[in-house]
Amino acid sequence: MSRTRTSIHRRVLLAAAISATCALGPAGMASAAAPAQVHTRQASYTVDSAELGQGLYQSAYSARNNVLWVTSSVGFPPVTQSQLLKVDPGTLKVQAAYTPPLKDEATGAREAVYGVAVDDAHNTVWTTNTLDNSLAVYSQRTGRHLASLPGVKHARDVIVDEQRNLAWATGLEDGSVVAFDTRTYQQKRRVTVEGAGPAGLALDQRTGTVYAADLMNSRLIEVSPTSDEPRLIPAGRGSIDVSVSADGRTAYTANQAAGSVSVIDLRAGVVRKEIATGAGSLAVATDVCTGNVFVANRGSGTTTVVDPRNGTVLADLSTGANTDHVVVTRGTAYVLDKAAAGAGAVDSIHRIRVTG
Repeated sequence: MSRTRTSIHRRVLLAAAISATCALGPAGMASAAAPAQVHTRQASYTVDSAELGQGLYQSAYSARNNVLWVTSSVGFPPVTQSQLLKVDPGTLKVQAAYTPPLKDEATGAREAVYGVAVDDAHNTVWTTNTLDNSLAVYSQRTGRHLASLPGVKHARDVIVDEQRNLAWATGLEDGSVVAFDTRTYQQKRRVTVEGAGPAGLALDQRTGTVYAADLMNSRLIEVSPTSDEPRLIPAGRGSIDVSVSADGRTAYTANQAAGSVSVIDLRAGVVRKEIATGAGSLAVATDVCTGNVFVANRGSGTTTVVDPRNGTVLADLSTGANTDHVVVTRGTAYVLDKAAAGAGAVDSIHRIRVTG
């Protein structure tokens, strides 16, 4: 098969996968028991919430296993309490909890987990161990810790390119975007931008191009598989996270300093729109079913649903104090907050669904 026909074939498969995913809805949700702790409605969105655990950070969805993987770490160094949680997306209940390995017996410090991504091709979970400047790999089947990969300074985010067997991570403190082989765990590529602070990551699945939100310089770092030089694209003030549209033509950045989301034309390399969402916009995710964008606003404790084509806000939903992270899968958004304060307090997960 020629390169052109292979490319077309991959695009057709990707489009079919997106169409099937949108039509299915979250697997198993129809028969799942409702969490029922909190139930609010605004416009055509329903929010179901449940307490999950202390120190929640990020989540990632596994279509292969129909589970959410959630990271939690409590406190400051030495961090002695950290877990990788396996959560049922239908009931929002923890199915299993795995504890990262001990690294210092004297202090009880563990290899605390923060960022997370799923590799369904190899049935693994990748985490960033920010305080240890490393990544880790876990088995989805057993939760067993498989490897620790050092050398990513203040590793913040990780994303997996299953087609190309790569896991990309950002080094916030040294301006690096680093790729590891998801089969061998060996480093495959490292791109460093002097003075940059790469944080959130997004992937164009069609091309393998990776985008990192540069928090220090309010821009995107584009890393292409066909170029040795990164491309720098303007974004919003304090851009900390990024998502891309299904066709790979548009990027959306959560702008922490501006409290907004930017709509970026990636071909032209310009910001087309900037939409106010809420104080401290921290995370952004794209719904490939509708093209709408979900923005988690830490300062305002809300998740904003935006139509980026028209530049309009469709809903502004309460999702707990210090709303921290959002991921969208099969038309459903999952949001984490860090509302807990004091010993014994628990953070929550919120599920947002379209109901009409």
